[in-house]
Amino acid sequence: MFSALKQKSLHVRVLSLAFPMVLSNITVPLLGLVDAAVIGHLDHAWYLGGVAIGSTMIAVTFWLLGFLRMATTGLTAQAWGADDKTGLANVFLQGITLAWVLALIILALHPFISNAVFSFSDASAEVKRYADEYFSVRIWSAPAALTNLVIMGWLLGAQNAKKPMMLIILVNLVNIVLDLLFVVGFGWKVEGAAAASVIADYSGMFLGLYFVAQVWAKSSLPSPITQWKKASAGMSRLAKLNRDIFLRSLCLQMAFTFMTFQGATLGDDVVAANAVLMNFLMLVSFAMDGFAYAMEAMVGKAIGARNRQELLGTLTATTFWSLIISLMITLAFLLGGQSIVGVISDIPAVREQAYLYLPWLIAMPLVSMWCFLLDGVFIGATRGREMRNTMFFAMAGFFVIWWLLSANGNHALWAAMLGFMALRGVTLGILFAYQWRRGQFLLSAHS
Repeated sequence: MFSALKQKSLHVRVLSLAFPMVLSNITVPLLGLVDAAVIGHLDHAWYLGGVAIGSTMIAVTFWLLGFLRMATTGLTAQAWGADDKTGLANVFLQGITLAWVLALIILALHPFISNAVFSFSDASAEVKRYADEYFSVRIWSAPAALTNLVIMGWLLGAQNAKKPMMLIILVNLVNIVLDLLFVVGFGWKVEGAAAASVIADYSGMFLGLYFVAQVWAKSSLPSPITQWKKASAGMSRLAKLNRDIFLRSLCLQMAFTFMTFQGATLGDDVVAANAVLMNFLMLVSFAMDGFAYAMEAMVGKAIGARNRQELLGTLTATTFWSLIISLMITLAFLLGGQSIVGVISDIPAVREQAYLYLPWLIAMPLVSMWCFLLDGVFIGATRGREMRNTMFFAMAGFFVIWWLLSANGNHALWAAMLGFMALRGVTLGILFAYQWRRGQFLLSAHS
């Protein structure tokens, strides 16, 4: 097992898949900062409030549909490992078909979605107006945004992380440039910010399709026109996998949403401190997501090739690098956590509250790395049912821990979040160990 750590080529593969995705993740908060800076300099606060609510609605909608990327990565990687050219073509065509069907449904229902969300909001009439204005324009990027999820998943499954990185960076750069042009230059305000995002998503889609065409030609895959009808006949497996990953993502969103809303009941300083500390969790996510993506692609490839040694080497090397990065982040939080808090907020009361709960975040990297990595393992193995069931258990554990410790206020929320991450890793780890001992894990490609 540990002999795999001596293979230089294996380390190169892991890092070449992980680091491009880490770098592309870093551009996401940069876009958020530019959006806030551009809109925040308009003459009324309700513009920024409207964009914040509208963009959150869009983000949650598209994030819940992230199964399009995850399922595509696992299935593509397995087809790549098996050198199944027809399978590679089918996965992409099935994913694109599902993405466009979902996009059309979203476009048809978006007025009802908007009305339902705003009926539960206590925001001012002006904020609601501009949130609806932003959402009504931005939602038209749905076909491109969902197509981009499939493209990124397919390219990652084909063992290429550089092209998805280029796609994400292009989307964010185009968005930033057009933000400045439309909002500052043309004075289009909220509609300008939304239009910039729409154009950016479609720019990314066209670049992504170009990348797919390159891989398609290089791999001599069958013609998409003749293959499309055949691909549509095998949608059931993709649909089941996507269903399970969607339910898993919904549970994850429920836990984070509860933490935000419950924190708001503990006072303004606490909710502000939690917002500051969530940036620490975001940093952990950026780093660990990159290695989870690498795990998805490499595990799927090994399973497709029915290569137990390659799978074992992938697990060992990716875990090794994840552990190193997690230790580095833990050390950074331990030694520089208070300084990071100071950079994010200069309000004394918020800083004091954040310092109080900082130990929970110091423990987070080493606790949570296992759920990120094992998510990657099970996505690569296309075992969505196990991911769904363990997430149900972890979510139940989250609420039980919070309820048992609720007298401790915000400490109960952070204890529940840490326990949630731990339970995700432990339950997936137990399932993996059981399936590995029984020799079942390598058979996942046809389960």
